Amino acid sequence: MEAKAQEHERLASTCSGKEALDHAIAAAELYMKAARQSTSPVDKKRMNRKCEELILKAESLKKSSQATDSVSIIERRLKLPRQVREIPTSEKNILYRNSRLHGNTFPPWESDPDPAYFRGDIYSDPSPFTLSPKQEAVFAGWKRPTELIKEAPRRDEASESRGLEAADDHDLVQDITTDCSVVASLCASMRHLRPGPTSILPALMFPVSPEDGRPEISANGRYVFRMFFNGCFRKVVIDDRLPASRNDRTLYVVDRQNPSLIWPALIEKAYLKIRGGYDFPGSNSGTDLSILTGWIPQQLFLQTDEVDRNATWRRVKKAYDFGDVVITLGTGRLSPDEEEALGLAGEHDYAVLDISETPEDRRLLVKNPWCDGLAWKGVGSASSKIPSPADDHPVKLKPGSFWISFDDVTQNFESLYLNWNPSLFTHRQDHHFGWQVPEANMIGSFAHNPQYSMKAESDSQTWILLSRHFQDEELEISRRPSTTMAAVSNLLGFMSIYIFENNGKRVQLSDKPIYRGHFVDSPQTLAPFEAKKGVSYTIVVAAQDLPLPNYSFTLSFFSRTTLDVAPAQHDLKHYTELHSRWTHRTSGGNSVSPLYVTNPQFSITLPQAGPLSILLSTAKEDIPVHVDLVWAKGQRVTAVTVRDLVTTSGDYRRGCALASVARVDAGTYTIVCSTFDPGQLADFTLRVGSDVPCAVAPVPADAAGRLRTPLPALAFRDGELKMRASISVDRLTRLSVVVARGNGSGAIGSARSSGSAGAGTPRSHPTIRATLETGRGPHKTLLASTGQGEFREVGLGLRTTECDVDPLAVQSRGLWLVIEQAGSASLDEGSLRVELFSDRKVVVGAWGAVYE
Repeated sequence: MEAKAQEHERLASTCSGKEALDHAIAAAELYMKAARQSTSPVDKKRMNRKCEELILKAESLKKSSQATDSVSIIERRLKLPRQVREIPTSEKNILYRNSRLHGNTFPPWESDPDPAYFRGDIYSDPSPFTLSPKQEAVFAGWKRPTELIKEAPRRDEASESRGLEAADDHDLVQDITTDCSVVASLCASMRHLRPGPTSILPALMFPVSPEDGRPEISANGRYVFRMFFNGCFRKVVIDDRLPASRNDRTLYVVDRQNPSLIWPALIEKAYLKIRGGYDFPGSNSGTDLSILTGWIPQQLFLQTDEVDRNATWRRVKKAYDFGDVVITLGTGRLSPDEEEALGLAGEHDYAVLDISETPEDRRLLVKNPWCDGLAWKGVGSASSKIPSPADDHPVKLKPGSFWISFDDVTQNFESLYLNWNPSLFTHRQDHHFGWQVPEANMIGSFAHNPQYSMKAESDSQTWILLSRHFQDEELEISRRPSTTMAAVSNLLGFMSIYIFENNGKRVQLSDKPIYRGHFVDSPQTLAPFEAKKGVSYTIVVAAQDLPLPNYSFTLSFFSRTTLDVAPAQHDLKHYTELHSRWTHRTSGGNSVSPLYVTNPQFSITLPQAGPLSILLSTAKEDIPVHVDLVWAKGQRVTAVTVRDLVTTSGDYRRGCALASVARVDAGTYTIVCSTFDPGQLADFTLRVGSDVPCAVAPVPADAAGRLRTPLPALAFRDGELKMRASISVDRLTRLSVVVARGNGSGAIGSARSSGSAGAGTPRSHPTIRATLETGRGPHKTLLASTGQGEFREVGLGLRTTECDVDPLAVQSRGLWLVIEQAGSASLDEGSLRVELFSDRKVVVGAWGAVYE
């Protein structure tokens, strides 16, 4: 072991930079282990001294590395917010797992590459770069800069330097590529990327001069880029080969002012390596700039009423003047006629190169990144006026560039993308987590969504950025044939951020947030939020239509004060989930419906008093649902009144409903799960929360274990208003009656209301009353009735309450089922279906008319 330590010590003395640091650390660890194993006090002392010397050397190398590390230099100059949170091992594992994309490995960034990394044999990146069929048609192979720069046929430093330095102002354009958002991003951020003392390029591209930000020649053709995606800055390695074309079309970004400038094309290539190739189906410039620079992305939807145009202009103008924001624009879908009239391309990203404000006007200098793209015509707008001679803007603009008023921007563009300098904040903390998308029934609730608690030490503007990590499967999905860019984005789902004042505890429903973001199809969304001192907030990650089962995310918190952020905890200690469904037989509707009793019901037993929550959630988010907790001792509930309720979810709510109560006495209760209308069919999940384990089980279905006795179809003839049939029993029998319209199906509860959910003209319903009676005339006794004794329309059905029938009373007084019709209207379907449900056998006689 000592021999290995000596070898690492020797290498630490002969190497430099990070390599020397790694060898010094390894030698120290080996000397430490050897000292522990040694039995000689002299050798032990000697090796411990060696270990201490190497630790001091490692510390010195580390400080030296940090002092000369261009990333550290730039971050100190920019005063970027400090990371206030140590990433735990479990979250580091997420970052490492998500280093693999498209067969490539993009490890988390550690330090500047060693200069030796760019020397030696010529490097060729083995990674494949796919091309679209249109690109393949003109593709002439991968060529080095010396092959592409016609003025310098030989590979020498002078010719290559012209490929990394600009002799004139920049004018970047795209041609046969679909990455307009990438090129727009490069154009808009060029004021920060272009070489110079304030350039951020030395923190993003290697080799590069940290002093003046000028890209340097890589002797072996290898370049390294530092890009932010999948939760952190990562190392992206490419070679300098670019796709050449057989004609004058180009397959990579070019600078029309500096045709031999290739470092923007190298940045583009590194980005496209992350996104899957040159046939990348597209993104948005806010996302692209976030990856290229690490600046905080924000998307404003200009066509919504939420955007205060004047306040937005003031905020953006001030930040732009200070160099704290990069601005790009995105159009929505436009028809060919609209494109021609406006001079704007639909579903296209534009760069903002400058901003101008005068007492009379507010304008932006906008660039279309297409090499032969449309330019704003300003038809019928404020910008269509001819500039005055006193206009201080240059008359000669580069092709594709144009001045446009801010009012015209807000009228004709869909999105304003703002990428903010992180140095606007002093504190930052990132939280990385995985999420298994809930089963379909639970998607409408927040019960299984990632949630965090947050509390600020003082009042502070706090920005919360949610970032979804890229996966290989997403690229496959986005390459499916689609007609529009929006359709491509929609395939990948939507996400948003909700914020609640809920004492930092988890929430289950989306009701009453204090902040609710738009659901966006981008992989990032930002929640700018004014946090109040000492208030505990709940931050919820919300999503819709995510196509994959598992995802990884990062929540980044930016502030100018200390934040206490942690995973939000549940209000209750135990949760139980059951799965059931509303079927034709069990979808009984709301409590007014006569079929309410048929709804799915569950008994719940609480061993001791305590809080209780009951969440009902279905995948069919258009169906209004409701849940009641009823004093029924776990028995089936046939009807419910206010005094029967322990708690309720309130008004019917689409998709999911929650009933909660601070304290329920120990005992057994009944849960009733209902839809608003009878006959609405769906699967659902019932989630019960409590502080102690409780037993939840389905209540047997209505008529489960009961005998069903159908009566002959009942039809009222002309002049008949009352019909009856005799009933006899041999033993004490519990009995109920259900009456429904005749439809030939033979099953109570399976009829669908013609006027409920389906199409067609609603039909009239007969108005009847059904009763169970003993005796006749003034001596008759009413045992049970439909509609609480009132005439009611049959609708989907009417039901009597259950009653006990004594065989002795039947023998002495008789038992009759009586059905009366109000009025003389005939039934348009000709008959009623009548069924008896009983726990014993019953015998039913024939129908007979009753004339009074």
